[in-house]
Parts: sequence; C-alpha cells; structure tokens
Amino acid sequence: MARITAGVATSHVPAIGAAIDLGKTQEPYWAPLFAGYEKSRAWQKDARPDVVILVFNDHATSLMLEVVPTFAIGCAERYRPADEGWGARPVPMVQGHPELAAHIAESLIIDEFDMTILNDMDVDHGMTVPLSLLFGEVGQWPTRVIPVLVNVTQFPPPSGDRCWRLGEAIARAVASFPEDLNVQVWGTGGMSHQLQGKRAGLINKPFDQAFLENLTTDPQALRKLTHYDYLREAGSEGIELIMWLVMRGALGDAVNEVHRFYHVPASNTAVGHVVLERA
Repeated sequence: MARITAGVATSHVPAIGAAIDLGKTQEPYWAPLFAGYEKSRAWQKDARPDVVILVFNDHATSLMLEVVPTFAIGCAERYRPADEGWGARPVPMVQGHPELAAHIAESLIIDEFDMTILNDMDVDHGMTVPLSLLFGEVGQWPTRVIPVLVNVTQFPPPSGDRCWRLGEAIARAVASFPEDLNVQVWGTGGMSHQLQGKRAGLINKPFDQAFLENLTTDPQALRKLTHYDYLREAGSEGIELIMWLVMRGALGDAVNEVHRFYHVPASNTAVGHVVLERA
C-alpha cells in the first residue's frame, strides 16, 4: 500500500527562486536563508519520496480570477514551469503521477470534497521554489509531484479546519492506493506577510513562531484559527498558512520534528520551514 511518511512546510517566496537562478545564494543577504535548508536537503536524500503531494496556490498564472476553485488537483503527466512575467524559471519539468492523482481525486469526491480536476497547467513559484529549496539545483526532480491547489487569492478561502480535514481525506486516499509508494505531503506559502495597504511589510514574529511550535506540539489549536485571526495577526497574505494545515492533517496525531527554521526577511516576508515525520 502507498503510505504517507512525512510532511514538509515551507514558504514559497518568488524572490528565493530568483536568487537561486541568478547565482545569489551565497550573497550576505541570502546565505542565512539557504543555510536553513541544508539539513532538510540532506534529510531528503535519505527519505527519497516516490511522490510529493504539494499543496500550493496558483498566483493567477494558470487559473485566472474569472474561475477560482476552492480546491483543485492536478492529474496530468507533467507540468511546465510557468512564465510569471519574466520568463520561466530554468528548472526541470515537473513529472506528475496521474494514476495516484486520479485515485486521490475520486476518493476525495466520494468524501464530499468537490475537487476541480486539472489535466493541463503551468506551475509557478508556489511549486518550483519549494522543490528547489528541498532538492537543490538538479537536472531532473527526484520525485513525482501531485499538485493540490487551494484558493487563498480571492475571498472567500476555505477555513483552516476545512483544510485540515482535506489533509485527513488525502491520507485515507493514499492509504487505499495499492502500489507501494513512499509519499510526502508538503504545505507551502506563508508565513506572516502583507503586500499592500497601510500594513504592507507586516511581519509578526511571535505569531509565526507560535504557529511553527503548534504544528508539532498542539496542532489542534491551529484548526480553530479564523480568517479574521489570520488577517489580524499574519496580514492579508498570511492566509496562505491554511495550506500548511492540509499537510498537518494528513500526518495524523503523532509526529517527530526533524527540523525547524525561521528567518526574516526574504524580500518583504518571513520565511518558515519545518520537516515532520510520522511517529
């Protein structure tokens, strides 16, 4: 049977991708950030996932604001790196796992999650930056990837609790797939940040650090956070943290924390990262 063995949460700041692509990772501004992922990259070489279910949000790249699904899943064979206005990142094509993706989609719909099925899409920094951070600069990504998209771009987004329950449903779906696969679930986006308005540049370190702590020690408390809580404490873009709860819901109750990292700033945001293994 397929099995979920670990979860990863990480920010997906687009400037991180630019720093990698332009050879700036060892510059004084960027070096501390990339150093924070060295342990995770070493861990991934031993973890060797067959499939990563990567939860992110499309930034009006493939899904325009005329049609905004609450939840969507990619079922394609492969996904092209998107041109986000300055050319596509020079990273490998993302290889999908359409058989497992179709199985998960069917299971989620039976579980009453109305998933939008995406059979063709380009993937933006929400996917390619986390892959670069965890696998480095490679000629081919060492895992297949199933995209799961969550609407955090246009009101109303789903609640954090709903995202948690989506993660639980994904775990049930994976466990019922007959092929022997090592699967990880990644939640991306966040942490506290706001890109516009009077609070542009907001970074709330205490909130971010408490969120990271609670992912391991008191995850049920995170299910209670409301849209207003995220807006007040983490800024208008801090709502991206609900995607981390998809990952955490998929892992079950008991986890072991492998690595945790927090860094300010990267561009105009805070960067958070945690690696969790199922206990």
